[in-house]
Amino acid sequence: MKKFIQRFIGTTFALCLGGIMVFAGNPDRQGEAGAYELLMNPWARSAGLHSMTASMVGGVEAMRINPAGIGRIDGSQALIGHARYLNSTGISKNALGLSLKMGERGALGLSMMALDFGDIRVTTTNQPEGTGATFSPTFFHVGIGYSHMFENSISVGFLVRGINQSIADAASFGLAIDAGIQYVTGPRDNFKFGISLRNIGSPMQFSGEGLSFRAPNPTGDFDFDLRFNQRAASYELPSLLHVGVSYDFYFGFAERYRLTPVANFTANSFSRDDLGAGIEFSFAEIFMLRGGYKYEMGAGSALEDKGVYTGLAAGFSVMLGLGPDDSNTGIMLDYAYRDSNPFNGTHNITLGLNF
Repeated sequence: MKKFIQRFIGTTFALCLGGIMVFAGNPDRQGEAGAYELLMNPWARSAGLHSMTASMVGGVEAMRINPAGIGRIDGSQALIGHARYLNSTGISKNALGLSLKMGERGALGLSMMALDFGDIRVTTTNQPEGTGATFSPTFFHVGIGYSHMFENSISVGFLVRGINQSIADAASFGLAIDAGIQYVTGPRDNFKFGISLRNIGSPMQFSGEGLSFRAPNPTGDFDFDLRFNQRAASYELPSLLHVGVSYDFYFGFAERYRLTPVANFTANSFSRDDLGAGIEFSFAEIFMLRGGYKYEMGAGSALEDKGVYTGLAAGFSVMLGLGPDDSNTGIMLDYAYRDSNPFNGTHNITLGLNF
C-alpha cells in the first residue's frame, strides 16, 4: 500500500510538472482553441485574486483551479455563484458546486456552470435586421472530482468535466481532465505550494442539421436537389498549467489577523503566459479583503494586443458562523471585481454554506 501511495504521488507530480515544458505559452497559436469558457471562473473568492490561488484554494472553488484542494477545508461545502461577464456584454455565468468529505482524508466534488447569453435575434441574408425569432446558445459544464490528502501534507486531486456547446441545430461535446497537487508545511501550515494541469482532452467538433444544406444535383443529368453535409473543423481545448505559492503570516491579538501574499505563474498552450501576485488580509476568518495584479508576459502596449484580464482584481468575503466558536459551520458571502480589456469589468458574487 505504501508503494502504491508513493507511485500515486509521483505520477501526479510528474504529470503536472511535465506540463511546464509541454504547455509553454505560444502566442502564435492564440485564438486557435475553442471552449474558452473553461477558463472562466464563476467563484468570487478566487476571482478576487485573479484565480491565482493554485496553492491555497480549497473546497468547491478548487474544482475550477486545482482539484487537489477539494478536501482542503474543514467539513463540506455548498456554493452558488453568479457573475456578470464583461458587464456591458449582457452575458452572465451561473454555477453550483458541492464538496463532501469522504472519510478523514478524502473529498468528493461536483460542480456545474452555465453561460446565459440572453435572447439573440435570428438574422438571415434577406432579413439582416432579424426575422422576429430569437435563440440562445447552451454552454454547460458538469464536473466530478476527487482529492486525497496524505499524512505528509501532500494532497492530490483529479477531475473529469463534460463540456456541452449547442444551439438548436448544431452541438459539440467533449471531455476534459484536470489534475493537481498541493503541498503544505510550516508550524501552522503557513507555506503552501500548488501545481495544476487543466483542460486536457480530445478535440471537439460541431455536428448537426445546422451544418447541412440543399443544392442542385452536381451531375446535371436530372433537375433535383440533394442534401449535403458539411464537416466543421475540430478545435482543441485551452490547456494550461498553474504554478502557485503562498505564505500565511499571523499577527495581532491571539494571532487572529492573517496576511497572505500569493504569487502564480500560468503557462497557456494557446496564448501568452501570465504572471501575477496578490495579497489577502483576514480578521479571524470572519472578514477578508483581497486584491491582485496579473500581467500577460510579452504583450504589447496596444489595447488589442492585451488579454481580457490583465490588470487589477479585488474582492472581499464575510463569514457568519452558525455553530459553536470552534465549528466551521457558517454562511459566507463573497464578492469580486476584475478589470477587463475592454468593456466594463466582471462582477462575481458567491453565496456559500460550510457544514
